[in-house]
Amino acid sequence: MSKIIFPEDFIWGAATSSYQIEGAYNEDGKGESIWDRFAHTPGKIFEGHTGDIACDHYHRYKEDVQLMKEIGIKSYRFSISWPRIFPDGKGKPNEKGVDFYKRLTDLLLENGITPAVTLYHWELPQKLQDIGGWANRDVTDYFTEYSETILKNLGDVVPIWITHNETFIVTFLGHVLGIHAPGIKDMKTALQVSHNLFLSHGKTVKLFREMNVKGQIGIAPNISYVYPASQSPEDIAAAELAFGVHARWHLDPVIKGEYPKNVVEYYEKRGILPSYPQEDLKIISEPIDFIAFNYYSPDFVKHDDEQGFVSIDSELNNFERTEMNWIVYPQGLYDTIMYLHREYDQPNIIISENGAAYKDKINNNGRIEDTKRINYLVDHLTQVHRAIQDGVNLKGYYLWSLMDNFEWSYGYSKRFGIIHVDHESQKRTIKDSGYWYKETIANNGF
Repeated sequence: MSKIIFPEDFIWGAATSSYQIEGAYNEDGKGESIWDRFAHTPGKIFEGHTGDIACDHYHRYKEDVQLMKEIGIKSYRFSISWPRIFPDGKGKPNEKGVDFYKRLTDLLLENGITPAVTLYHWELPQKLQDIGGWANRDVTDYFTEYSETILKNLGDVVPIWITHNETFIVTFLGHVLGIHAPGIKDMKTALQVSHNLFLSHGKTVKLFREMNVKGQIGIAPNISYVYPASQSPEDIAAAELAFGVHARWHLDPVIKGEYPKNVVEYYEKRGILPSYPQEDLKIISEPIDFIAFNYYSPDFVKHDDEQGFVSIDSELNNFERTEMNWIVYPQGLYDTIMYLHREYDQPNIIISENGAAYKDKINNNGRIEDTKRINYLVDHLTQVHRAIQDGVNLKGYYLWSLMDNFEWSYGYSKRFGIIHVDHESQKRTIKDSGYWYKETIANNGF
């Protein structure tokens, strides 16, 4: 008998993204994305891996939907490849691209799986990067036009919509550290990019309302709860600043219509705060239906005279870590949920990604044992349940990921899936964690 039971209408989901699984990077009229360009640039990705084939989901989506059905997935969160719809980022839609997502959505619905669509999971058309990418304000309008095409084609059948996935990662990994596409290293550009991402979100939510789409819409930042290295006032202030930079900068404008004051001051002092018309914040803060967020690991920081804060994660030895070297700390998920609940007026919340990369053990009879992943999921879902018991409006959980896929700069070297993919043969095998999830969904708990 299950010990932990979830609400009757709890959404048990799994998530993927288009570049990470689809492949078919130059088929049926698809244009080049910034990730196509970045992955094809020597030295950018582990061992020169690319998403050219990935999990070949573009051709194998029927098989993948059947696997979802076998596991009992209630909702599938997938993203749409913008350059598959608009090869140049704008202009006339590519009907073959639109048709693929229509076929996928129809098949999900036929199999009793609720589609949840992410409009932007980092696949900017390269042609738009050529005119400045997200740093160019015009791209916010091209994004709205692209969103309109998708909403016209899928708005009547898809009930859950997410505008952007992980705006912090787009901003920092893509435009400060340069280890993600488009590979830029400029903090001032990065802040302009973040503002324009939020603006495109607001414009799309406004459009969503004007089109009377009957579904719900939100945004999915990634949030690492930040803890101070000590209880000294300096370290506590450092943790507040770090959380402001990593999380509140990506939520406050969307929910409250303002940027966090401590972060504004921090960027002003460095002379890198972007300028924008004040009315932008009114557009950015168009009311949304839920906050989605991705959680994997916490962050621990201490005060730093020069930077304001610095992470000490690499110095901590008393935590279990995943294959990504990320700290395993389920309490961080609970603390994040409770923060969102308190700070943003008890919103509806969806966990849009949570999971772990571990080395899988394939035993002699082909069974894939991934006990560490099961333990990770049990511990984190226990904290999800705890938050629900504490009165949070937590509506659903999307496990990352449905299948092993292209893990960005790590290529195929890290595996997050509950379905194992042999990247040579494309053979799919449900792992022990997949069977555990199947049982959990069937019992609505564990």
